[in-house]
Amino acid sequence: MATKQRGLMTSGVIWKELLLFSIPLLLGNLFQLLYNTVDSIVVGNFVGHQALAAVGASTPLINMLIGFFMGVAAGAGVLVSRFFGARKLEEMHTAIHTFVAFTLCFGVLMMIAGITLTPLFLKWMGTPADIMEMAVLYLRIYFLGIIPTMLYNSGAGILQAVGDSRRPLYFLTIASVLNIILDLVFVINMKMGVAGVAWATLIAQSVSCILVAFTLLHTKESYRLLPNKIRIDKPMLIQIVRVGIPSGLQQMIVSFSNVLVMSYVNRFGSAAIAGFSSANKFDNFLGLPVNSFMLAITTFVGQNMGANQIERVKKGIRTCIFIGIGIVIAIGIPAYLFSDLCIRMFSQEADVIYYGSWMMRTLVPFYSILNIAQVLTGAVRGTGNTTVPMLVNVFYYCIIRQVFLALAMLFVNSIVVVFWSYPLTWSLSAVTLFLYYKRGSWLKHSGVQG
Repeated sequence: MATKQRGLMTSGVIWKELLLFSIPLLLGNLFQLLYNTVDSIVVGNFVGHQALAAVGASTPLINMLIGFFMGVAAGAGVLVSRFFGARKLEEMHTAIHTFVAFTLCFGVLMMIAGITLTPLFLKWMGTPADIMEMAVLYLRIYFLGIIPTMLYNSGAGILQAVGDSRRPLYFLTIASVLNIILDLVFVINMKMGVAGVAWATLIAQSVSCILVAFTLLHTKESYRLLPNKIRIDKPMLIQIVRVGIPSGLQQMIVSFSNVLVMSYVNRFGSAAIAGFSSANKFDNFLGLPVNSFMLAITTFVGQNMGANQIERVKKGIRTCIFIGIGIVIAIGIPAYLFSDLCIRMFSQEADVIYYGSWMMRTLVPFYSILNIAQVLTGAVRGTGNTTVPMLVNVFYYCIIRQVFLALAMLFVNSIVVVFWSYPLTWSLSAVTLFLYYKRGSWLKHSGVQG
């Protein structure tokens, strides 16, 4: 009897394979979120709501500037998982080394752009004057460490593409514990303010980068990273770009849309910004199962498409949707009922709690719909067809969301308009992607050569 290749999801019980792969992803994403969340809790409770607002106002800009890279990383992951599933190890080896070389080059550009342009972007966003200096300081330190952050994400993406979601979890656990300790030391003991949480994040991300690099450099598996092979292979880069650019543009444009959304929130003052940002932290936590299953189904579909197991792909998508809905409902009910307590973790100020809990109660009931949209997005990406998810998500999350905000704000000058822009566009995206999925034409796209 043949031994199953570790990391392959082309055989076995589908729900079990997806859960075993998704749980480490879920926990890993949880620890990833702890970076910014602990930052916010510490500055909100030990520095003040203006410092909390400064960190919160910085987040959309960070997401926008690294969004393009993360989208391209998703394209590289699709290729690696397809080659791994098809057992095309030479092509997989080339894809890995090309992507690492690309990451290094792109990281240098991102560091320079982030440090240089931060004040201009914050001014363009309409960041209030009372938090501008702290936001600039936080962002500049963050971008100083963008290269190890990107290298970690690249390495973790490679491991996940070959079915290893556990070791990235271990690395993030170590880094998150370190981040919490450094936050407390730098902010409470050393009184470094927002600079303290930024330096804590930089150091912790660097440690996770070192751990994932050590793993790839010393593994005996077929995806081992060889320093003398790190170079850009032009044909492979073209494949990565062709698959990754649509996802990259989607990430960047959606993040840009969130920057515009933040400009609407900024109109209501620093307490509203702090409340919105605090709710966003819990929004991200509630979205963890959604995003984890999206990543899991992308790898699952990629490997099974590589092995030409179409029926298994369809069953996996249905299974992923139903499991995700069940988990979202289970965690959404207590989050809705105790939204005030959730926001109190970040701030004890009444206005901050008011805005934050209001936003949570608006968004939480719609997470099952978001789960459907994200799983279908991940599934279609897994086939190599990244263009359709890009067009759908950019159209609804950017164009329609901004049109809705611009028009609705003319009649109702309230932050509730911002809150409702999210479930509205989630619902439209889910319906469109479901109709596209039912047509079945997405299965005809591979997007991969070789």
